[in-house]
Amino acid sequence: MPEGDCTKRRARLGEAVTEAEIEALVRGICFKTGPPTRTGVELEWLVHAPDAPSVPVSSARVEAARAALRTKSLHSVVTVEPGGQLELSSLPAASLMECVSTVSADLAVVRDTLRTLDLTLTGLGADPWRAPARILHEPRYDAMESWLDRAGDAGRRMMCSTASVQICLDAGYEEPGPLGYARRWRLAHLLGPVLVAAFANSPLQDGRRTGWRSTRQAVWAGIDPGRSGAPPLDEEPRAAWTRHTLDTPVMCVRADSAPWLVPDGLSLRSWARSGEPRPPTRDDLDYHLTTLFPPVRPRGHLELRMVDAQPGEDGWIVPLAVTSALFDDPGAAETAYRTVKPLAERAGATPPPHSPLWLDAARHGLADPELQEAAAVCFAAALDALPRLGAAPHVLNAVADHADRYVARGRCPADDLLDEAHTYGTSLPGKDAHR
Repeated sequence: MPEGDCTKRRARLGEAVTEAEIEALVRGICFKTGPPTRTGVELEWLVHAPDAPSVPVSSARVEAARAALRTKSLHSVVTVEPGGQLELSSLPAASLMECVSTVSADLAVVRDTLRTLDLTLTGLGADPWRAPARILHEPRYDAMESWLDRAGDAGRRMMCSTASVQICLDAGYEEPGPLGYARRWRLAHLLGPVLVAAFANSPLQDGRRTGWRSTRQAVWAGIDPGRSGAPPLDEEPRAAWTRHTLDTPVMCVRADSAPWLVPDGLSLRSWARSGEPRPPTRDDLDYHLTTLFPPVRPRGHLELRMVDAQPGEDGWIVPLAVTSALFDDPGAAETAYRTVKPLAERAGATPPPHSPLWLDAARHGLADPELQEAAAVCFAAALDALPRLGAAPHVLNAVADHADRYVARGRCPADDLLDEAHTYGTSLPGKDAHR
C-alpha cells in the first residue's frame, strides 16, 4: 500500500486493529523511502566505578546518574538498559559530521557528569566481569525476561550484559540502484558479517575466554531465532518484513497492572484473528515492533544492530563513518555490494544472524581470510568516499588507524583483549580492562 494511503487509514493508538490494518500499517511504516540524507547512532555503554569494573553498580547509583543527566542540556536521548547499561540515542542528523559532533559533545557532558558520581563508561560488546543482573524492575522487563527465559539464559545476558553501536541510516530511494531501499536492505545483511568481524570486541565473559571474538553476537544468536533472525532475504523487503512481524509471537499482552500476560506461541496474526485475551491495538503493534531484534531492523529507516560497543572514548566513530560511507556514497555503495555479494553463497539459506557466515564472523573476526579480504576492500572504499561526505580529518584518521591496526593484520579489537588475557591469565584484570 502506498505510504500516503496508509496514513489516511491509520488507526489511533488505543483503537483495535484488524489483521488487514496491521499489514497495511507495517507495510507503510517499515521503509520510508526518499533521498538518503540523514544519519543517526545509538551508543550503549557498560557503567562501572573507574577502579572496580567487576563490581556491580547498584540500582540506586544508576538512578542517581540518570537523574543527574536529566538536568543536562543534551541533544541525544539518554536511557538506561535493564542491566544498567547507559544508552545515548542521537536525533537524526543531516550529515555524518553533524551526527559525530553532536554525539561527541553529549558524550563529553555525560562523562563529566558520571565522573562526579565516581562512575565511568566502557565500550565493550559484552560485560567480561559481571554476571547478568537486572536492576530495572518494570512490567516490560519482567515480561521480557519471562519470555526469553523459555529459550535459556542468552536472553538475560542480552538484556543485562551486552552493549553495541547501532547505526541508523535512511532506507533509500524507492527506485532500484545502489541507493535504492531494496539494495540497501540486502547490502546491510551481506555487509553485516564484515562489520561483526571488523569490530568484534567481546571475547570474554564471566572472566573467561568464550571462544568467540564477538560474544555479544553469539548471545544475540542464542535467543529465539524467530525474534532475533532476519526474514527471508530473497523476497521483496516490505512483504517479507510484514509477514515476519505478523508471524512472530508477541512477547506480552500489556495491562494496566502488573504482571503482564506472557503468552506461549501467540503470534500477532493469531492475536488479531482471535481478539483474545483482548483485541490488539495500534499501540500494541508499535510495542510489538520494538520487541523484534533482528540484526537489521526497518523502522522507517534502517537500524544496523550488529556492531559491538567499541573501545576508547571515540571508537564508536569508526563503524559509524565506515558504514555511512558504504551506504550513502553511490560509488562506495556499489563497491561494497560487489565485494560482499559473493558472501551470499557462504551464508546459505539460513537467515542472519544464525547463518554459518554470521557465526564464523562472530567466532573468528578478521582471522577469517574471506572476511578480512572483504573488509580491506570496504575500508578502502570508505576512506575514498568519506571526504566526499565532508568527513573531518580526525574521522578520516580514526578510520585509517583502524584499517592499519586491525584490518590489514587480520585482527579486531577483541584480539587486543585476548592478548591481555593471555598475559595476565584466564581473566582480564579490571585495572587494565578499562578502555
